[in-house]
Amino acid sequence: MALQSPIFAGILGGQELWLILVIVLLLFGGSKLPSLARGLGQSIKEFKKASAPDDPDAKPGEPKKTEPPPPTPGPN
Repeated sequence: MALQSPIFAGILGGQELWLILVIVLLLFGGSKLPSLARGLGQSIKEFKKASAPDDPDAKPGEPKKTEPPPPTPGPN
């Protein structure tokens, strides 16, 4: 059973991913892996939050809605 992620399609196979996992486990140890995964998850969450549009109803590619500036008083 191979991982079929569109991110790694054609770049990394199952053997390469296992090798990377073993190297990470050897470098950081089993006790630090949960904190590393938690930090990675939080950073992905923050990235998605920052890249999301401010207006939840906005469609991708649609310019942001801005309000016109208030009228300036003319000379009286």
